[in-house]
Amino acid sequence: MHPDMEILLEPLRASLHAVGDMLPRILLALVILLVGWLVAIVVRFAVVKSLRAANFNVVTRKAGLDGFLQQGGGDFDTIRLLGGLFFWLVILAALMVAFNSLGLAYVTDLIGRILLFLPKVVVAVLIIAFGAYFAGVIATLLAAYCRSIGLGDGGVLGQISFYAIMVFVVLIALDALGVGDIIRQTFLILIAAIAFALALAFGLGGQKHAAELLDRLAGARAQAKTPPEPPRPVI
Repeated sequence: MHPDMEILLEPLRASLHAVGDMLPRILLALVILLVGWLVAIVVRFAVVKSLRAANFNVVTRKAGLDGFLQQGGGDFDTIRLLGGLFFWLVILAALMVAFNSLGLAYVTDLIGRILLFLPKVVVAVLIIAFGAYFAGVIATLLAAYCRSIGLGDGGVLGQISFYAIMVFVVLIALDALGVGDIIRQTFLILIAAIAFALALAFGLGGQKHAAELLDRLAGARAQAKTPPEPPRPVI
């Protein structure tokens, strides 16, 4: 063959040789993605069925998370959200293995960082679900107790306790996400500003109402502690 033709065909041979080396890796990556997709479907199905069997949907419904997710008119609830998170955990793990087999280290590192973040999202969702459920139970019990002692503002106190507990729940969820101290400090500053504004407004305009509320509460407690009078003998 002519030397000039050899020079022209050499890059083509090198390209075909590189494609021949990459083809088995590409086929292996496709097989890994297919297996990962099938495993992800099974894992999502198992997670959803297990959570429904454990009546976790009762917790999320009473916590208000299902209603929040269904505001758009869909049939999406917290259990499906968790199932979707586990689905993408398996998919991202399969993608990381597939790209690692192709020698794409930068893409593998990027997917690995996302993969490490998703379990934190799962933990944060669980914290908010159980925290909101606990806050609702405490608010209901407090309102019922206030009604039992004759305090008319039990519903307001129950709502205050609910939001106070939810503040701590959100802070714990943010800490589980590991989003950094800046967001937590900003959130605390906002909460402190809101609390200061409410306290100032209540102190300036609600002194009389606060005094009446404390008087009613003190009277109700005194009445509850006063023993009943013994029955008088009949003469």
